Order: sequence, then structure tokens, then C-alpha cells
Amino acid sequence: MVKFLIETELSGKTKVVILIGNPVEHSMSPKMHTTAFKEVGVNAIYVATKVEKNNLKTAVESIRALNFLGANVTIPHKVAVMKFVDEIEPIARDIGAVNTIVNKEGKLIATNTDGLGFMRSMKEAGVKLKGINAVMVGAGGVARAISFNLLHEINQLKITDIKKKVIDSLVSNLKQRFGNKVTSFNLNGKNLKTELEKADLLLNCTPIGMFPKNKETPVPKEFLRKDLTVFDAIYNPIETLLIKNAKQIGAKTIGGSKMFLYQGVEAFELWTEKKAPIKLMETIINENLIKK
Repeated sequence: MVKFLIETELSGKTKVVILIGNPVEHSMSPKMHTTAFKEVGVNAIYVATKVEKNNLKTAVESIRALNFLGANVTIPHKVAVMKFVDEIEPIARDIGAVNTIVNKEGKLIATNTDGLGFMRSMKEAGVKLKGINAVMVGAGGVARAISFNLLHEINQLKITDIKKKVIDSLVSNLKQRFGNKVTSFNLNGKNLKTELEKADLLLNCTPIGMFPKNKETPVPKEFLRKDLTVFDAIYNPIETLLIKNAKQIGAKTIGGSKMFLYQGVEAFELWTEKKAPIKLMETIINENLIKK
């Protein structure tokens, strides 16, 4: 740790970006972003800060008061933080959550790079989204960010979740913008199998399969097909059981590590106005993820 701090050449000119969340101890972002800042010649560090709900307003105000470059926002503050910033980008307002704040000369501008990270990961993987049909399992925060971006491209999105209120809320919001391109269905084996038979793309936006519950999957292997593209938003482990099963039958797969990388890239470029060192950032992620 001492060596790392010395290598960043801290000085009175060093800028700061913070992560606002609870918990934050597990985050890879401090190492990824601080190393990336140094690589492109930006004198800055990234610090994870555990923020309780009653201190959220003060934490956001500190970005301006202490002249930080900006912040990332993670669970559980992505929605609540919106009332404490000066401006919210239209896409983040549609999504109903933010994950990035940029300090523009004292004006705090919030946006959401999760959906952009997803779209960039799909493009890199060569997935053609125009006119396809998709099934999304999970309707929480990451699902909101992905769906508002995805529906600009695809033909139809079917959403399901174990929590009916969560589905209804998301689908209601999406219908206001995209009309009948989005519908929901009750989550059970029979419905899931039926909907997947008509789908080109499966998206897992649930925590099922996340470390340490590596041996779980939201979709039985027998529901998968070779011609079904499978995306999993989980990035730890780097290959979930869902991704492993899909690979075994020859399906195209995209893991969540790419989305995590590119949401970070988008945020980095907003804070620094420089091109992010993508390969370096990806190396740091891969070195710190569970491989099994």
C-alpha cells in the first residue's frame, strides 16, 4: 500500500474521485481508476468511501466543497443521490438512477454509465441488436440501466422477476417511452422456457450465480440453445454457471466484466476528458476476479 501511494506521487495538486456506497470494501474501482489516472498523466486518486444513508447529502456536497473531480455512486444510493445534485442527464432521469457524478466548475452533473457500458460490451462482442427479441431475468437497478438503452435497438423485450412490484414499476416506466415493445411475464419454469424459445438474447440481471453462490444459475441449462446469445451482468466470478453452461452448448456469451469495464471507461472519460487506457483497466479487473 505504501509503495502504491508513493508511485502515485501525491501532492497538493492531486485531485480526488470518490466512490459513494455501502458496502464499498470489495470494490476494484480504486485500484483500476488510480492506476488509469497515472497511465494517462492525470494527477488524481480514487477513494472508496462508505457512506451511511443519513450522511448521503453531506457526502455529495463534499464533492463540490473539496473540489473533487467527481464520484461514482453504488448500492444503495443510486436513486436517493439524485435529489442532491444540480443536474441529471436525460438518460439517467429516464432510468431513475445514477452511478456517476461529474464536478463541472462547482456544478454537479449526474449520469448513468451502466447502460452505456452494456451497449459497448455488446458491440465489442459483435452482437447485432437491431430487430431482435430479448428476455430479461431480473428487474432491479442494473436491469433499468440496460433496458432503457437496449430498447432503442431491439424489437421486443420480455421482463420477469420474482418481485411483481419491481417488474410492474420498471415495465410501467418503459412503456411510457417504448410502448408495446416491452411486456412482462410471471417467473416460473414453464413461462421462462416458452419465452426463451422465441428469444434471440437472454439477459441475466439478477445476483443469482454471483460469488460466493457460484453454483447457482437463474436459467436451467436445458432452456439454452446454440443460437441464443447469453449475457450475464454478474462479473464476479468472471464466468458464472450460466455462462459456462451456455458456452458448453456453443452459444455466444458475454460476461459482466466487460460491462463493468466499459461503465468505468465512460465515467473515467467524463472526469478526465481523456481517452481511458482500456487494456490496462481490463487487466486490473481480470487479475482481481474469481476465475472459477
